[in-house]
Amino acid sequence: MMPVIGDPDALIIAHRGGGEEAPENSWSAFNHLRELGIKHLETDAHLSADGVVVLSHDPTVEREYGGEGAIAELTYPEILKLRNSAGEQMPRLIDVLEQFPDFYLNVDAKTDEVVEPLLQVLRDAEAADRTLVASFSEKRLERVREENIPGLSTSLGVAAIVRLMLAAETVSGADTWRVPGPELGVTAAQVPEKVRGARVLNPRFIATAHRAGLAVHVWTVNDAESMVRLLDWGVDGIVTDRPTMLQEILLARASGSDEAHEGNGSSV
Repeated sequence: MMPVIGDPDALIIAHRGGGEEAPENSWSAFNHLRELGIKHLETDAHLSADGVVVLSHDPTVEREYGGEGAIAELTYPEILKLRNSAGEQMPRLIDVLEQFPDFYLNVDAKTDEVVEPLLQVLRDAEAADRTLVASFSEKRLERVREENIPGLSTSLGVAAIVRLMLAAETVSGADTWRVPGPELGVTAAQVPEKVRGARVLNPRFIATAHRAGLAVHVWTVNDAESMVRLLDWGVDGIVTDRPTMLQEILLARASGSDEAHEGNGSSV
């Protein structure tokens, strides 16, 4: 099963491949991670009109590829005619799994339609044990869990996260609030610090998740001060567009550098 806890500090989970350091969800980004030695990739899956699982955050091709239309309404040959800012084509999930066999993928299933094809790709590539499927939709994640694919894990959807927050606030167990856990293949609670000004994450939330056997990954964190504070709180992973910055902070912490505790790394 995909590792979700860092050793000794926390996982570096590159958001969309590290979108501030290379074009998001691109071959450039993935190769950049390989050069850094970072192996946890957060990415997004959509389904083309002809049933190909592609990696793109947006449902349309305008922002990232300068084209027109929804991915769901374009065939993959039509998508291949488009290029991102680095002159690259939109990746297929199967190609990334094959070209980066040492990577662990955190894949956000962006639509209901992509779920079954995505799972089939994981079966074909024998990559379930290095993949975590995420989604805001708890129902979508329940469909993934129902397939009971050996080694495959999921995060929690929004509804389950809310119940985990209630468990933390009432100082009760996650099971009391019907929060699915490792027995169902759920390995991580992936949350922002705040939503619309309301705090989601605090040390009590982290402790409640840990008691339930769940890792805590925080998204999307791009400043050094927040990274250091979250590491001090004991989070298990940080999802970031700036993986180099987080890597430098973790290396500094490992060496005992004062800069690591002050959040004054050289990349800031």
